[in-house]
Amino acid sequence: MPEPTKKDETPNGQPEESVAPDSNGAPTLPEISLEVSPPPESVAEGKEPVETDGKKPEPIGPEPIQAVVAQEQNPVENGSNQREPSRVGVNEQAESSGPAVKEGTSSPPPAEDGNTVKKLSIDLPNDSAPVATTGRKDSVWSLGEGQAPEDVDKPIDNPPLSTLLIERPQSGTVTVGGDITFAAKVEAKDLLRKPTVKWFKGKWMDLASKTGKHLQLKETFERQTKIHTFEMHIIKAKDNYAGNYRCEVTYKDKFDSCSFDLEVKEVESSQAIDIRSAFKRREHKQQDDTPEVDVWEILKNARPDQYEKIAFMYGITDLRGLLKRMKKMPKEEKKSAAFAKKLDPAYQVDKGGKIRLIVELADPTVDLKWYKNGQEIRPTPKYIFEHKGTQRIMVINNCSSNDDAAYSVVAGEEKCTTELFVKELPIKIVKGIEPVKTTVNERIELECEVSEEGAQVKWMKNGVEVPTGVRSRYRVKCEGNKHYLVIDDASKEDTGTYSVMASGGTSEAHVQVDLKPLKVFQDLQDMTVMLGQPIKLHCEIFPGNVPGRWYRNGQLIQPSDRLNIIHRAKIHRLEIETSSLHDAGDYTFVPEGYSQSLSAKIHIIDPPRVHLESLNFPDNTVTVVAGNKLRLEIPISGEPAPRVVWMKGERVILDSGHRVHAETYGDQTSLTIEVTEREDTGNYKIVLQNEAGEATASVKIKVVDIPDPPEAPLVPVVGGDWCSMTWEPPKYDGGSPILGYFIERKKKQSSRWMRLNFDLIKETSFEPKKMIEGVPYEVRIFAVNAIGVSKPSEPSKAFTPLAVTSEPTMLVVDDVTDTTVTVKWRPPETIGAAGLDGYLVEYCIEGTNDWVLSNKEVTEKTKYTITGLTPGCKILVRVKAINKAGASAPRTLQHSVLVKEVVEPPKIRVPRHLKQTYTRKVGETVNLVVPFQGKPRPKVTWIKEGNPVEPSHVSIRNTDCDSIIFIRKADRNHSGKYEMTVQVENHVDTAIIDIQIVDLPGPPQCVTIEDVWGENVALVWTPPKDSGNAPITGYTIQKADKKTMEWFTCIEHYHRTCITITELVVGNEYFFRVFSENMCGLSELATQTKKSALIVKEGLQMKIPEYSDHDFKEPPKFTQPLINTFAVAGYNATLNCSVRANPRPKVIWMKNKITIFEDPRYRMFSNQGVCTLEIRKPSPYDGGMYTCKAINDLGEAQVECKLEVKGGFTFFELMQRGVPLHLIDKYMNESKIVEQDK
Repeated sequence: MPEPTKKDETPNGQPEESVAPDSNGAPTLPEISLEVSPPPESVAEGKEPVETDGKKPEPIGPEPIQAVVAQEQNPVENGSNQREPSRVGVNEQAESSGPAVKEGTSSPPPAEDGNTVKKLSIDLPNDSAPVATTGRKDSVWSLGEGQAPEDVDKPIDNPPLSTLLIERPQSGTVTVGGDITFAAKVEAKDLLRKPTVKWFKGKWMDLASKTGKHLQLKETFERQTKIHTFEMHIIKAKDNYAGNYRCEVTYKDKFDSCSFDLEVKEVESSQAIDIRSAFKRREHKQQDDTPEVDVWEILKNARPDQYEKIAFMYGITDLRGLLKRMKKMPKEEKKSAAFAKKLDPAYQVDKGGKIRLIVELADPTVDLKWYKNGQEIRPTPKYIFEHKGTQRIMVINNCSSNDDAAYSVVAGEEKCTTELFVKELPIKIVKGIEPVKTTVNERIELECEVSEEGAQVKWMKNGVEVPTGVRSRYRVKCEGNKHYLVIDDASKEDTGTYSVMASGGTSEAHVQVDLKPLKVFQDLQDMTVMLGQPIKLHCEIFPGNVPGRWYRNGQLIQPSDRLNIIHRAKIHRLEIETSSLHDAGDYTFVPEGYSQSLSAKIHIIDPPRVHLESLNFPDNTVTVVAGNKLRLEIPISGEPAPRVVWMKGERVILDSGHRVHAETYGDQTSLTIEVTEREDTGNYKIVLQNEAGEATASVKIKVVDIPDPPEAPLVPVVGGDWCSMTWEPPKYDGGSPILGYFIERKKKQSSRWMRLNFDLIKETSFEPKKMIEGVPYEVRIFAVNAIGVSKPSEPSKAFTPLAVTSEPTMLVVDDVTDTTVTVKWRPPETIGAAGLDGYLVEYCIEGTNDWVLSNKEVTEKTKYTITGLTPGCKILVRVKAINKAGASAPRTLQHSVLVKEVVEPPKIRVPRHLKQTYTRKVGETVNLVVPFQGKPRPKVTWIKEGNPVEPSHVSIRNTDCDSIIFIRKADRNHSGKYEMTVQVENHVDTAIIDIQIVDLPGPPQCVTIEDVWGENVALVWTPPKDSGNAPITGYTIQKADKKTMEWFTCIEHYHRTCITITELVVGNEYFFRVFSENMCGLSELATQTKKSALIVKEGLQMKIPEYSDHDFKEPPKFTQPLINTFAVAGYNATLNCSVRANPRPKVIWMKNKITIFEDPRYRMFSNQGVCTLEIRKPSPYDGGMYTCKAINDLGEAQVECKLEVKGGFTFFELMQRGVPLHLIDKYMNESKIVEQDK
């Protein structure tokens, strides 16, 4: 509960009895002081401000709380008055006693602009707010979100003014439910960016957050005039939209603002006075509109902190004028039926004093009850009730802080309240604390006496409050008016300045704690102890109850399992069961609290020892490789550090040796040989000496080396990619057994050696492999022992791996006569670097093993005829491939051959592209090759339409296996069906080749205008007489205006012979012409209409006949089936067919009734109903039955064909193509059967 504004003191500061004043001296109610500026009219006319009372009230007692309520400045800029945001606040005063404060105002000094500020005081009734709230922070009312009460006296910084607005929003009037727009314009010629504009209602409400259905903000920018326009649209205005608005424009350090008013009128007029319009700043005329509510009654019955809320709710912008007029209105004070005089709002009394609370009753017979904080008060010696006529008095004796509370008195059904504030007197220190000087471990007690019993004091040490918790060393006690600070066991840290603080004074004193004098009866003694023996340090000091700490080399010693610290009375002992080297050092005993200490030195000695067991060398022998550095470190021990001497035989190794030297440091000694040699092998002796004894030890050093390189290896045998090599062991093994050998090889022309083995080879022979055939190589050897690898041997003599070729492949019989047999084959799959010189052909009579060489010299051809054979005999034939490495394995025919000529019926192999009509344009070259077979050589004839082909027109050339038909420059006369006949004895085979030579078509025969109506022309023509020996694929129709005769294409690729040309220009006269088109292109000439078509504007409408739409839907139907096809292995093959269907069918390709899906070897195409399946590089495995199936909603259809793939692949090629093994086996068996049949 705030106290400072409601307490009172007499001039001498002593408490006195506070008595409620009588009716002549009634206390003043809270005063609200309003600071307002005179209206602009009075400033302009030069009128002086008017004071209401002429005197400023001088408050008695407590200092009042002040807050500015209202203040408005009218700064004048550029000769115009401009309204600025106001500053508002409240001045409240509450007094518990003294005469009433008169209301009045004081005039501050005139401002520079001639405006003077006057103060108005308004006495508000105290029943509008609880008495307990007067004078408190929550009783200060503010306007909007203004300054806090404690900051109301601070000046408000106004932003700098400048002229940014070139057009300001003007005040306006709108009826309820109407729309209105306010506009502000800013010139942007000198602005680098768009200025910031804010719209406010009243003083603080930012309208940017209120945009929505009834309020919209709009921004536009005109680039030509460079003017920003900012608009505020109010849509469907309501009554509470009326009020004062403000527009603020900010750009960097520039600022401009403008205020304007909005008046909202009711739709229906009223005879009553509009309170809101009556108190507007600009107009003070009464209006005929009647307000919906009585704002006067609301303001008179409201608390001051609610004024701003009410003004904003009802759109009152001139709140200061409203309060000014409300001040002048006569006050209507409510009379209480029970109380003739109520309690004052607040009372104040000094602590220990007495207070009288007085009320006067209107009816003395009414029961009266007193309450404290809502609890009824009963008569006690502290609370005494008195009756004097109609006065009822409650006396509170010996007031304390507990009496500081809210009191109320109830008379009948009425109640009045007040608040009592108890002012405490300062606590004075009557007797201060005194300085203390003592020693450690003593008791310290600081005492002071204060003026009041039970008062609170604070103890401080060196300016810091002394902790007095449960675990604190300090204790605080109080006995009456005396307070004590007790330190039971003082230490040197307790030295300092202690002070005690009370509300009325402070007392301080210095406390000095010194150490007690120390006496040493027995000091610590220096000791020399053998390593492992116990250590006992002993001393005696006085006083005996002083603890202490032991230190070794400055480090605190903590007791452990092997170290005990004993304190018995005056005796302090440190005992170590078994000494170690770490226990040596300076020991110090420091008594606690004293600067004096006791010291002794412990020296640990140990006989020297050499620890060879830590080296883990068998027989203490160290093996080192010659040429390496040897550093032999041997741990030693001994305290003090022993003197070390290294010896080899009788020679002492010095520390200053160049190649061999010895070093000793710390707990080890070392022997270093920078570069070991064979002479360093031998026994080395170590001698150690110190004051505790002597020790010796010996170490054997063995120097070993790598072996000598072996001699150059021999290469007796060489293969295709391998060889065989041998060598002899090295003469010197380096003092260590040979573990194995490394082999390296390189190409003769290269300098880069490659190791062939990573695991040692213990034998003296090796077979290198994976060499490149035909490349000269060299090899060399490395010997390896436990020390390392020897230098390489000399390289062997260069050798070149060579290998015979593989056997020839695909040996078959090509021709047989009565005395000869012709065989052919293919080259070997593997030839090698030695190349291929040729072939040898051998044969033998079936049943014998005598192979006869047919050709004395090798033949380079892959076909050979064996001559001089006996007719009717059976022979076997084999072929060998020959190169520099020798003859390959022979390839032999699987079956014997009967020497007898065989007649083979003729067979024409028509190419796939010639099975259909072969089409060429006029002037192009025709070159057709038709292969055939048959034995002996067949006779070939060509016939065209029953007549032999004339050699002058068509050139024909025949060979043993094919016939070529050649036409250098094709003509349309060359078109026709050519019949090819192949005859062997009585066997005949025929084939027909259809050749079509095409040319450009002729123009249509006749083009006529069938009808003209509106903007449309109907044309009809007849197909051309000359189709160019090819089907007509379409027509191209063009039009031309009769005036310009410039032709424009209307439509291309048109298939019908009648058309309607639309969207012609009315008033123009048109000619039309038509080109015919086939696969060669458009006709060179076009047929033009003889008559023209005039497009006239007619008012009549043509009756369009009704046509029924033709149903183009049909199930799939193959117009061109698949044809059985022969393909050559390794060359792409295609299967073609055509299908017709509507809607467009789904095409599925199948092989052997299995759907082909996402196989990279197949590619499927479908264009304009032509379906194509491309088989990429087929193999015999790809042969079989292929099916094309077309499916749509109306049905399905399918066609089939058989594909045979001639030619084959090797086993290796089939494996590369990913053909399964069982299919490869099947294919190889079939190939053998075919060869046998042949």
